[in-house]
Amino acid sequence: MHLPEALLESLKSIESFDQEAFEKIHASGEQITSIRINPDKFSIENLKFKIENKVPWTRYGVYLAQRPSFTFDPLFHAGCYYVQEASSMFIEQALEQSVDLSKPLKVLDLCAAPGGKSTHIQSLISKDSLLVSNEVIQSRAPVLKDNIIKWGTENVVVTRNDPKDFSRLENYFDVIVIDAPCSGSGLFRREPEAIEEWSLNNVKLCSLRQQRIIADVLPTLKKNGILIYCTCSYSKEEDEDICNWMMDNFSIENCKLKIESDWAVAESWAGYRFWPDKLKGEGFFLACFTKTEGEEYSAQKIKSKPELLNKKESGIIEKWIGKNSFQFVRRNDTVHAIPEKLAADINFLSDHFRTIYGGVAIGQIIRDKLIPDHALAMSNLLNDSVPSVELDHDTAIQYLKKREIQIKTTVTGWQLVQFEGHNLGWVNVLPNRINNYYPKELRILKES
Repeated sequence: MHLPEALLESLKSIESFDQEAFEKIHASGEQITSIRINPDKFSIENLKFKIENKVPWTRYGVYLAQRPSFTFDPLFHAGCYYVQEASSMFIEQALEQSVDLSKPLKVLDLCAAPGGKSTHIQSLISKDSLLVSNEVIQSRAPVLKDNIIKWGTENVVVTRNDPKDFSRLENYFDVIVIDAPCSGSGLFRREPEAIEEWSLNNVKLCSLRQQRIIADVLPTLKKNGILIYCTCSYSKEEDEDICNWMMDNFSIENCKLKIESDWAVAESWAGYRFWPDKLKGEGFFLACFTKTEGEEYSAQKIKSKPELLNKKESGIIEKWIGKNSFQFVRRNDTVHAIPEKLAADINFLSDHFRTIYGGVAIGQIIRDKLIPDHALAMSNLLNDSVPSVELDHDTAIQYLKKREIQIKTTVTGWQLVQFEGHNLGWVNVLPNRINNYYPKELRILKES
């Protein structure tokens, strides 16, 4: 791997940079695999992979001794864990050390696709908190939505808006996470092709874009709210220089985090650097700030009231769901379950933003019967009376390929299919056949 000379030259002014070790680790071909479990569905103790070690700055992350084929692990498709780069899991420390996670919070993950940080945030915040997971790039938003659904959460809204669109929510959020679009030098080991696209000019362009994003969204942060800024770039122009620019132009103060010495995270005046020659992870930078000025948020009215279900329709839904603290709303013919405590916020966001998902999609009511949505199977809302059938590994893979499967059951109608007790989706058992309702767009395409 031949690293750009211009990059190496630009990093020499950074105190924690060790050029010889940096070049050596990039030339080594070392690949690190780490995953983060979903605490609402799974535990580290239940992992069947060979664990090399735990990721030290998170409760939920582990390094694997070797990279398995996640595609052919049904538990991956069940949302039991997320394959994520270890350094980026450091966001857990930024949140735990800067805010009271036991309280109801409004959190914005501004540049959220494919969903690693959003699913991590959701595992940390309280059930009464609201996460707005946003992705402006249209082609990336569906992947974000799919990963949020797979994680099985009900307190998340997925939006597709430009940062400036959030200006109408002035002083609204308690926390804003900006995983900023960057030149990507921190991922050269994982994505060597990115070396060809890297240039000093691209670093400059990314820096300007980062400034625009921050300037557009910062007014939406409350007084005493927390801004977490991070990149996967080594360049000072996208890291410390952006922090300097923020401090010069906005009423914010830098937050210091407690770092354990054995983590080998390098601390600069502004934030925290992850060098792959010093720790097990890719290149990453994170800084944390508190906003020192701001007014109270002024609640706004929704333009159109949500379409609520009538008593009969609600009764149909309640036969499926084990919890009753939800508002049932119909959007585009699909019923969504929205937590009562978050209903006003979620309905407002759905009314004013390009919302592509929110709450839990329950399904469609047709002729007084529910056609359940895949999201309902992925959620934790179903009551124990919903029929289910356990699949072995080979049958589970056939199901995830959306092929015909054979199961032993005496029950007809809608049933959950499970692998090791974890939901994969729905089948509809008819007298003469079994219809596979796994979503076509999610099906496994590989043969082996």
